[in-house]
Amino acid sequence: MRHPAAASLRETVDMGRVLVTRSLPPGSLDPLLSAGHDIVVRGSGDELREAVRDVDAVVCLLTDRIDRAVIAAGGDRLRVIANVAVGYDNVDVAAATEAGVIVCNTPGVLDETTADLAFLLILAASRLAHEAESDLRSGRWSGWGINEYLGQDVHGRVLGVVGWGRIGRAVARRARGFDMTVLHHARTPTGEPGFVASLDDLLEQVDIVTLHVPLTASTHHLIDAPRLALLRNDGVLVNTSRGPVVDEAALADALHTGRLFAAGLDVYEDEPTIHPRLLDAPRTVLLPHVGSATVQTRTAMGRLAAQSVVDVLSGVMPATRVLP
Repeated sequence: MRHPAAASLRETVDMGRVLVTRSLPPGSLDPLLSAGHDIVVRGSGDELREAVRDVDAVVCLLTDRIDRAVIAAGGDRLRVIANVAVGYDNVDVAAATEAGVIVCNTPGVLDETTADLAFLLILAASRLAHEAESDLRSGRWSGWGINEYLGQDVHGRVLGVVGWGRIGRAVARRARGFDMTVLHHARTPTGEPGFVASLDDLLEQVDIVTLHVPLTASTHHLIDAPRLALLRNDGVLVNTSRGPVVDEAALADALHTGRLFAAGLDVYEDEPTIHPRLLDAPRTVLLPHVGSATVQTRTAMGRLAAQSVVDVLSGVMPATRVLP
């Protein structure tokens, strides 16, 4: 299905052919249109391996599995895959590199928005906002009571940030505005105040932990049952990174038994499927992967991916390139 705005450019500009796997927010593809490229939006019934044939570039989403077979189907013509996300574990970067295909992501433009969402979850989970609102909406609230909906303070507490990249640091800035003490852990020393070399040591010291790591073999189930046991009984866990970083079954057990006070999640192990014991876990705020979901940010993500394609097709190496 040809993007309607591309047709008028065909006669006047030498264009590359770009597959866009899903419709993006208005304005996202403007860099491609301005450069005169031919945009083809994948139809809902199109197999990705078929759709990728005879294109120079692919603009895709986290929900698109760009594996070795898809890359091979692109043949010699395929030059660039631009993932509209910071994470890129849906793309076989090693296979792409072997095939001479450049892989790009969209870092930077969603940092502040995702940090806002992470802090929303810190507040909502700590203050039991979901349970209180649910009771009010369902008619279960019988009026003010001094022992009702007793959450945990956020101000003055100790926040542990796991992953000290742009988003983790942005959450830390917000936390300092709430007079929180901020500790952080990363794979290598940061040289900054609050660094804790051992993740286990960090978990033992904090009241609230927020996760901001990529999904790799080493971060899969980074937070498992033994590490959840290191957190305080009044602790709060927030995850806006990738779902498999947390062992959902272990987290559900910790919440149901009261071993952990509360959790706020925006990502899940097997999206869109949610672990059934998480769905009915107490003191839990669950959001449907909306960390970057604002008009401004999602549009900026699409534009950055589109610009990366323009750069590659014009012989410029984009700063957004990712390597195996």
